[in-house]
Amino acid sequence: QVTLVESGGGLVQSGGSLRLSCAVSGGVLSRSAFWTNRMAWYRQTPGKQREMVASAARDHTTTYAESVKGRFTISRDTAKNTVYLQMNSLKPEDTAVYYCNSNPPKENFWGQGTQVTVSS
Repeated sequence: QVTLVESGGGLVQSGGSLRLSCAVSGGVLSRSAFWTNRMAWYRQTPGKQREMVASAARDHTTTYAESVKGRFTISRDTAKNTVYLQMNSLKPEDTAVYYCNSNPPKENFWGQGTQVTVSS
C-alpha cells in the first residue's frame, strides 16, 4: 500500500506563487513500484471532475494542461520520493484542491489533497 500526502497549499493573491509537495510513502517494494509510474498533479473544484494539470515520467519528461503551460512546473525527487508542483503567476481560476497520484491514477491511493485559493 502507498500513501500520498500533499502539502504546501494556501491563500495567495493573484500573480503570486506556491510550491506544492507530494510525499510518497509505504513499504519499500510498494513505494518503489509506484514510483516507476508517470506521476501527476490533479485538481478539482466543487461540482467539476478532477483534471490533470501536469505529469512527469521517470526520465523527467513532462506534460502540462494548456491552462497552466508556462506557469506551472512539475518535478520529482527520487531520493526523497517526493513530487513537486511550482505554481507561478497564479490566477483565481487556479483555485482548487490539488492532488497527486500516478498517471493514470490508482483509485485507492488518492490522498486528502491540499487547498489552493487565489484571490483576485
